[in-house]
Amino acid sequence: MNKMTMILGLFLGLGLLVNPALAGDFDGSQALICAAMDVVECLPGGECKRVQAAEVDFPDFLQLSFKDKKIRAEQMGRKDLKTDIEHMKSVDGKLILQGAEDGREDTKDGLGWTMAIDEESGKLVFSASGTEVAFVVFGACVVPLEP
Repeated sequence: MNKMTMILGLFLGLGLLVNPALAGDFDGSQALICAAMDVVECLPGGECKRVQAAEVDFPDFLQLSFKDKKIRAEQMGRKDLKTDIEHMKSVDGKLILQGAEDGREDTKDGLGWTMAIDEESGKLVFSASGTEVAFVVFGACVVPLEP
C-alpha cells in the first residue's frame, strides 16, 4: 500500500467520525469532542516551550456538553475529570467559554481558563493561567455522530 492510499484512507476514516450535516455547527447548540493538537507552556520571563499534553496534565480529548455546561475528560487512569463552563458567549464568530478549576486537592494548582471555538471551522484556542504559569492549547472540535 503506498503512502497516498494510506493518507486517503486515514482522511476517509476520520471523516466517518463527523456528522456532515452538522459540520460547521460549533455555536454551542450541539455537544462537541475536541482534540489538543499543540500545547505551549509559558513561565515568568517570557520562557515558553512546546510540550506534550500529558506533560502538563492536559487531556488529549475533551467532551463539551453545552446542555449541562460541563467539560469532561478521561486521562491517565483518572476517570470523569470535569469542570463547569461558568460563562458562555458568542463574540465575532467565536464561541467563548470560561471557567476556573481548583485542580488537585493536595496541590496549589488552581487556574482560570478561556476557550475560543471558531463557530465555522471548529478550531479552538484554549488558554489557562495560574501561579507563575500559563498554557495555550491549539486544537479542533468535531460534532460526534449520534449513536
